[in-house]
Amino acid sequence: MDINLFDFDLPESLIAQSPSSKRDECRLLVVDREHKTYEDKLFKDIIPYLKPGDVLVRNNTKVIPARLIGTKEETKGHCEVLLLKQLEEKDTWECLVGNAHSVKEGTHVSFGDGSLRCECVKVLPEGIRHMRFIYEGIFLEVLERLGKMPLPPYIKKQISNNDDYQTVYAKVPGSAAAPTAGFHFTKELFDKIIDMGCEVVDITLNIGLGTFRPVKVSDTKDHVMHSEFFHMDEKAASILNKAKSEGRRIIAIGTTSVRTLESIYGKYGKFVAASEDTSIFINPGYEYKAVDALITNFHLPKSTLVMLVSAFMGRNFTLSCYKHAVEEKYRFFSFGDAMFIYGKYDYSKNLED
Repeated sequence: MDINLFDFDLPESLIAQSPSSKRDECRLLVVDREHKTYEDKLFKDIIPYLKPGDVLVRNNTKVIPARLIGTKEETKGHCEVLLLKQLEEKDTWECLVGNAHSVKEGTHVSFGDGSLRCECVKVLPEGIRHMRFIYEGIFLEVLERLGKMPLPPYIKKQISNNDDYQTVYAKVPGSAAAPTAGFHFTKELFDKIIDMGCEVVDITLNIGLGTFRPVKVSDTKDHVMHSEFFHMDEKAASILNKAKSEGRRIIAIGTTSVRTLESIYGKYGKFVAASEDTSIFINPGYEYKAVDALITNFHLPKSTLVMLVSAFMGRNFTLSCYKHAVEEKYRFFSFGDAMFIYGKYDYSKNLED
């Protein structure tokens, strides 16, 4: 499909630059994809739309301060390095490097007082480099001291509190971006959800380059997703399989949860314990197999995330909801407002919708 079919007009003033003062008091567009209707609510009003027996799946990845600003030792030139994914080789990471043309194999970069250094050990296309880090002590502790939170480029000001760019349930360090649909939940809201008879399951997907890389091709069939690592344990798989067999809803909190659930179910025909990479690209024409309802933020025009939502409820209806959100001045992107999408859907009509 032509990626321009997923474009929409968005005033820059609607791009949220800071989080809501209270996480669960952001706005919520409640969308019934079966009847093609929507309602304006607050996020804390989501409770009546949930049912006892629902299983909410959240991505418990934790963002690391993955943005490092340093100096090339050979030339003293400025160099910015964004850690994307830890590789099997000891202390080696896949990184997105600024001014990458000047970073060749053997280039050394020093950060801060020099207590953290790295060497380029492999050159890949599109600014990707494999960097081997040299340090003393515990890497994540060094990173906490020298790194910055890797905020998306549309957020113009660095946050003062790193917890603002984490979910309240962030647990497993490893992401270069946050699963932002989870920002709206508080511990108290989860307590209410569990008390009403819902279950909450944790999975992990470490978010990497897929979040930062725009779609550069004109046809969606030519776009290749960057792979990201996910993990599901036996307990989560058992809970989800039981819910499926009993016809209970599986509700994904965020697109990263969607990609994990659909990757596993699509490959194995059920939920299984797995630790793998996925490069799944969900766009119109895809039939969801695992997810029954979705909580998600409002995404960038022509992005893979708008395509994922369009595959869930139809492109035209998605753009209609986005048009309403713009008219009603919803806040967009990472620190913005949310949607809850539910209801039955006939995927055979997805390309028509």
